[in-house]
Amino acid sequence: MTGRSVTRATFGLERLYPAPPARVFAAWADPAAKARWFAGAAAEHELDFRVGGREVNRGRHEEGTALTYTSVYHDIVTDERIVYSSILHAGKNLSTVSLTTVEFGPDGEGTRLLLTEQATFLDGREEPAWREQGTADWLEGLGAELLRGAPGEPGGRG
Repeated sequence: MTGRSVTRATFGLERLYPAPPARVFAAWADPAAKARWFAGAAAEHELDFRVGGREVNRGRHEEGTALTYTSVYHDIVTDERIVYSSILHAGKNLSTVSLTTVEFGPDGEGTRLLLTEQATFLDGREEPAWREQGTADWLEGLGAELLRGAPGEPGGRG
């Protein structure tokens, strides 16, 4: 027995945000905004938001293991859709490979966001439930970022 395993999972998350799709999309595209809601204060974050561009988030697990999350953007339709693939390394070990689609649609005066992730989890280094919870947590962070207000709006900070 090699101790190797593959677990496949797909999950979908839906959120309603009280901001128009252009503003929600902009929170994904702007490096400073994305770092605030996605990366966390202790992480190193880089964002090149364009088709073929990369995003890298480096941090540490609470146990001290270095975590590196790298994404490549494959499709970007402004204010409508983002498609990217990602890999997660825990130390030097590849843990997860995934494909994520994020869709933005109007919902009254706000936005309905649909995120679908298809992932392959390798050798028990990450579990599907952990990834789904982590993704839900950063979508909550996106909601908090949107409440900060956009630059130029009353109460907005940039």
